[in-house]
Amino acid sequence: MPVAKADYRRIADAITGKIKNGELAPGTKLPSTAKLADEYDVSPATVYRAVSLLHDRDLVIGHPGKGVFVAGATS
Repeated sequence: MPVAKADYRRIADAITGKIKNGELAPGTKLPSTAKLADEYDVSPATVYRAVSLLHDRDLVIGHPGKGVFVAGATS
């Protein structure tokens, strides 16, 4: 029986796919934690963990007070 993927990994993989296919271009600001939590029907803590994973993958960069942005090729 297949094991369901953890919600934070599912979200991180979905956003990774949007980055890789160009739907989210470098420099694009990600939606707020609250908006992503609503979109994926999860808690803000789960979104925070997903964004943290994206940061670990060097796909996003956080700017305190401004938001989280898709990393660019030169970032």
